[in-house]
Amino acid sequence: MGKGDRRSRRGKIWRGTFGKSRLRPKALRKKRREAAATSNASTLSN
Repeated sequence: MGKGDRRSRRGKIWRGTFGKSRLRPKALRKKRREAAATSNASTLSN
């Protein structure tokens, strides 16, 4: 359970990835959700 472990929080921090043990910041998730909603709306209206 160290830096090389892809499932542990420390391993996620070391690799710079996100997942169950290391979630993305809430502000970042909200921005992405809004961006996805606007891009989906524009593609659906065409």
